[in-house]
Amino acid sequence: MAETSSVKLHGMWASPFAMRAKLALKIKGIDFEHIEEDLANKSELLLQYNPVHKKVPVLVHNGMPIAESLVILEYIDETWTDPPHLLPQDPYLRAKLRFWAAYFQPVFELMSKTLILEGEAQKNMLNELLEKLDVAEEGIKEIYPNSVPSFSEDVNPGYLDIVFYSLFGTHEVAKDFFGRVLITPERYPLLTSWIMAMKQVPQVIEVTPPSANLLGFLQFIRQKYLPPKA
Repeated sequence: MAETSSVKLHGMWASPFAMRAKLALKIKGIDFEHIEEDLANKSELLLQYNPVHKKVPVLVHNGMPIAESLVILEYIDETWTDPPHLLPQDPYLRAKLRFWAAYFQPVFELMSKTLILEGEAQKNMLNELLEKLDVAEEGIKEIYPNSVPSFSEDVNPGYLDIVFYSLFGTHEVAKDFFGRVLITPERYPLLTSWIMAMKQVPQVIEVTPPSANLLGFLQFIRQKYLPPKA
């Protein structure tokens, strides 16, 4: 087990990438100081710790900065080696989880782009998004072949659970912008069950922002990037 150390996380409350780092720390039982960043006025420390991307999250462990959320998840798991483990020991299983984590990232980016479109452009991109979620619904059966995901005191969320929830766990907040709920139990029974199982985990409840706050944030983003009406 890693020795007692200084752990700080630079994040922002609405960032799904900061959420996944925060959730990983809590699942692993690691005490840390959370430093809330104003992304419109980034701190000198954030710019110093992440000079390449200048983004959250940044984990600072004993003064050493680690940037990029997926890198942070693996660093946490490799540094604090006591269970629960975020990634399995088997290299093949680890590779499969990394594959799906990489798959979900551009799907989320597509969802984000859809948020700031209107009309036919939004409809076309939304159809593309749903098709990619169709692929995930089938593919994730490799990860959970026998049953829907479930978690307990003895079964904690791992690497892919954290990544998936951070990106899609609050998708229903945006239903007013899309004109529909994206991930429905009728079309995506496994993905829906996965989200619902994660929502029961105490650490997940703790790090998930209130829906009303998220809605206000999304409204701000949409108004900022939508072109002005003629």
